[in-house]
Amino acid sequence: MQFEVWAPQAGRVTLECDGVTRALRPDPERSGWWTGEAEAVDGTRYGFAVDDGPVRPDPRSRRQPDGPDGLSAVVDQDRYDWRVPWPGRPLPGAVLYELHVGTFTAEGTLDAAAGRLDHLARLGVTHVELMPLCPFPGRHGWGYDGVSPWAVHEPYGGPEALKRFVDRAHGLGLGVVLDVVHNHLGPSGNYLPEFGPYFTERHHTPWGAAVNLDAPGSDEVRAYLVGSALAWLRDYRLDGLRLDAVHALADTRACHFLEELSTAVDALAADTGRPLFLIAESDLNDPRLITPRREGGLGLHAQWNDDFHHALHTALTGESQGYYADFARDPFAALSRTLTGGYFHDGGYSGFRGRRHGRPLDRARVPAHRLLGYTQTHDQIGNRAQGDRLAAVLSPGLLACAAALTLTAPFTPMLFMGEEWAAGTPWQYFTDHTDPELAEAVRRGRRREFAAHGWAEEDVPDPQDPATRDRSCLDWSEPQREPHARVLAWYRELIALRHAQPDLTDPDLADIRVAQDAGAGWLAFRRGDVRVAVNLGPGPAAIPMGPRPARVLAAWEPVSVPGADGVLEVPGESCVVLSQE
Repeated sequence: MQFEVWAPQAGRVTLECDGVTRALRPDPERSGWWTGEAEAVDGTRYGFAVDDGPVRPDPRSRRQPDGPDGLSAVVDQDRYDWRVPWPGRPLPGAVLYELHVGTFTAEGTLDAAAGRLDHLARLGVTHVELMPLCPFPGRHGWGYDGVSPWAVHEPYGGPEALKRFVDRAHGLGLGVVLDVVHNHLGPSGNYLPEFGPYFTERHHTPWGAAVNLDAPGSDEVRAYLVGSALAWLRDYRLDGLRLDAVHALADTRACHFLEELSTAVDALAADTGRPLFLIAESDLNDPRLITPRREGGLGLHAQWNDDFHHALHTALTGESQGYYADFARDPFAALSRTLTGGYFHDGGYSGFRGRRHGRPLDRARVPAHRLLGYTQTHDQIGNRAQGDRLAAVLSPGLLACAAALTLTAPFTPMLFMGEEWAAGTPWQYFTDHTDPELAEAVRRGRRREFAAHGWAEEDVPDPQDPATRDRSCLDWSEPQREPHARVLAWYRELIALRHAQPDLTDPDLADIRVAQDAGAGWLAFRRGDVRVAVNLGPGPAAIPMGPRPARVLAAWEPVSVPGADGVLEVPGESCVVLSQE
């Protein structure tokens, strides 16, 4: 078997394979690369040593059986016998479901999660979006401090378990999207700097030195990240990738890394005949991110839209701290603005940032499905001091209104696991760092962060306490009990309605009309022949809908169609979806 590694500054590189050490030779055709051969089969352990230093895992390791600090293992990607032919499932018309493998079930494995996929198929979602799977220290964590970006966390089940999960999902008609992190690697088990200039001091990020995308040696670093992305899509038959915090990718080159990545993914899609897509998490509100390359954009296929979340959250909860402040001044107006324009921050002044932010989105050119809309995400729950979900503070009626707005809005909807039944379990920040100093630093940093916002230290969960993770696991007995069962039935009804009504997947943002009365607590909008009305106030609201005949498509509480005066009476904390032709 051929082994290879990029180590451009090394004078000597050795391979340790199955306990035997061999010297590698420089590749005459690729500068900085070292190659050699050794007998190996699936599971063979190996690693590399640079200039007679310690043996380290392969930067392109497909498997780390003993965690980030152990030797790598050979993976025969052809060994798995795929059972389900899969033509792919595109993003337009999708409903995504964000899932964390380690807390979706108490077992916290890919196989256990696969055993619950029937629930998602019955729910009606189209794609499962898995939070990061790359190896990280210990057993439990969010996954954003992972290393070895070509490998699957061993406690989740490793590479074959991911293939079984994808096969099972595809068999149920579900696409699979994976969250990947290109903007940094975790602090523990990150040996890339020993091999080459994977990081640069030219730029700094919240995690330290930036990934090297534009300094000397960056050609290989970019190829490393693009290769990792393609490997997930190709070897595991994934349908798309979610790119974490792309605003933290510091790149001054004329061809941005994201453009290079989107070009490669589109080429793989053409080669495989499957629709593949990239979804960015971005704080920039820059439509060039999701504009096709032929029109001067970077060519990503969609992005998370935090503006919709923030507007909806402030309207539901009244919270106004931090980045909610800009939206809390007039939540209903903010919600109206995002429903019709995509972004709230589109070049105007942001008080939270103390400057102008964003740029307008051209509604005639950008289809609405390129923006993801959501009520809750791992970030918006887990980065709260106690990881409390909306279900902890809102009535079932207000949760139903949030669901109606998210699942009938023009954006591609995304749910966070358990949201569909108003899960009573929190989702907290938890880690399992094996380095005692790092563990203590994370613990103190978390408590210090929230102490600045008035939280008592003892009220902030200890990320390293196993109970913090255990509290965050879904309780699968809840969907059979009230009020959870009713909320679940409502989500199923709304998702089925979205699939059945073409107007609800119409990508034309310019065709949406919104009316609202913040004082009375209601908002209504039109999408083709479909009308959506939500009443967030405690008492009934009279909402003018016009004189045309209507029929109720879905309602949280019983309502009558508008009378001759065209006024719809909606009970407090309730919502209704109508067809009005």
